[in-house]
Amino acid sequence: MRLGNELRALRKKAGLTHEQLARKVGQARMKFSRLENGRIRPDVGDIIKVLDALDVDGGEWNKLVNIARDAADQGWWHRIAEQMGIRQAMYADLEAGAATIRAYEQNFIPGLLQTQAYLESRDRTAASLAGSQESNPLVWEGRAGRQRMLQRPGGTTYEVIIDEIALRRLSVSAPVMAEQLEHMLAVQRESDRITIRILPVDALVPGYSVPWSSYSIFTYPDAEDPVVAAVEMSAVDELLADPEHVNPLVAHFERLREASLSPMDSEKLLSSTAQRLTDRR
Repeated sequence: MRLGNELRALRKKAGLTHEQLARKVGQARMKFSRLENGRIRPDVGDIIKVLDALDVDGGEWNKLVNIARDAADQGWWHRIAEQMGIRQAMYADLEAGAATIRAYEQNFIPGLLQTQAYLESRDRTAASLAGSQESNPLVWEGRAGRQRMLQRPGGTTYEVIIDEIALRRLSVSAPVMAEQLEHMLAVQRESDRITIRILPVDALVPGYSVPWSSYSIFTYPDAEDPVVAAVEMSAVDELLADPEHVNPLVAHFERLREASLSPMDSEKLLSSTAQRLTDRR
């Protein structure tokens, strides 16, 4: 996305359309459109041709080639991207190298905190709804890899607000959910970079800004990289990088944080809910 923003600005400064630039470089117009939108991983050789066509040189050339090389790198998840799920691979991409992740989860336990039993139970439910009895073991491999990246030394700071309804309305069996909540308690206690807050069902959100969807907000160490938001949709989540669209989500997250329980009170609620589920069992 950073590379796409830079290329778009350079093309417009040169007064060229996608078609005109494509003809100068000898590539398809659609390819440049997708590059500018951050939809495809760049080929460094192609980017060098574009920079030459736009008469970019010196420090600007070096900066953009380095950005292109970073963008072209493939992470551990690419070998199993299709099997682990395209949506999950997209999140692995966004999480890699992120300085901070702020997330609101409305209905389920967020993937970065899920146990294997919780994920496999949800995966079986999704498979049965699709008319299949088979679950995909590589979904867990992908999820476990993402969790290792989060928990590595010096990794990302993760703050998540979970709607209380995700605890109250069971999406898995009571024993699996009890184990899941205990796992979340352990994760928060073991890491000073992971913060879990619960948004009570009866919370008064400032401005009555009740959330309508789950979303995540990613920031990166380089101040020139865009802040990126992923908003949960029914099939494919929408990625936003335009400040006009991202800034309202950042402001909304601040309101949800204000309305949520403190981390300590959230721990108490997680613990009491886990105990209640254990007693029910």
